[in-house]
Amino acid sequence: MKQTGSATDVELPAFVRTLGETHGLDISPYDELFLLKSINRGVLATGSGSIAAYGDRLAGCLTEAAAFCDSLRVTYSEFFRDPLTFAVLERLVLPSLVPSNGESGRREIRVWSAGCAAGQEAWSVAILLEELSRTLPEPLAYRVFATDLPGPGLDVARTGIYDAEAVGNVRLRHLREHFTREGKAYSIASGLRAKVEFSAYDLLDERSASPASSIYGDFHLILACNLLFYYRPAIRDRVLGKLCRALSPGGYLVVGETERESVTKQAGLRTVTAQSPVFQRKDTR
Repeated sequence: MKQTGSATDVELPAFVRTLGETHGLDISPYDELFLLKSINRGVLATGSGSIAAYGDRLAGCLTEAAAFCDSLRVTYSEFFRDPLTFAVLERLVLPSLVPSNGESGRREIRVWSAGCAAGQEAWSVAILLEELSRTLPEPLAYRVFATDLPGPGLDVARTGIYDAEAVGNVRLRHLREHFTREGKAYSIASGLRAKVEFSAYDLLDERSASPASSIYGDFHLILACNLLFYYRPAIRDRVLGKLCRALSPGGYLVVGETERESVTKQAGLRTVTAQSPVFQRKDTR
């Protein structure tokens, strides 16, 4: 695709420019290979014959152009999606965040689920924190801030109601203790709901350093799994920089396996374990 003189060298930038000029829709931050695959699916589905023809088609129909842009937003997620990563969180990362006796300052563990999709990731880490809290002499103060762009996924996250298939990865004990059965669906228990806050937030917004709901950032744990690789390298680095700045000293960043290499190159982070893409800010208080 990068070869000089190839069709996509001309057609892809023209396609991106067409959506911007005709409808004000900016798809330029997305990775070129990801964009090309998505566009080619549209070409085949509509019988347009070429990228240029498909671009002309979208230029003439705002509804179809908006639907294409929505298709670029991957909202798929699962509870405890990567078992190994969540095992590392459960056994190593989260226990390390528990304040020690006499420790001042950090009264509340703050977690950010960035790109939370339909909320399963945020609820999963909240379940682990709640389970950890039950093993301690005193209740553990924690709050999970979960964000994504406005849309159906965020609406589902806020309702906290999932069908039986969606909770297939949840341990039976966790299902009994942290969910309420409602017919054929499962609803997040009220106690857990009070600890998780969902809000709309654009990671590409250069005017803010973290979600407004979090007030000041300073997160002890940020999860941004299967999110970064959809963006062009320059945008990916910009988002990663924002996430790192939002971490508290010694805080942890979790990404998807496909993003491990990009994050490994990020200055100021160290790999926590070779088995999972979990990283920690090198500076500590």
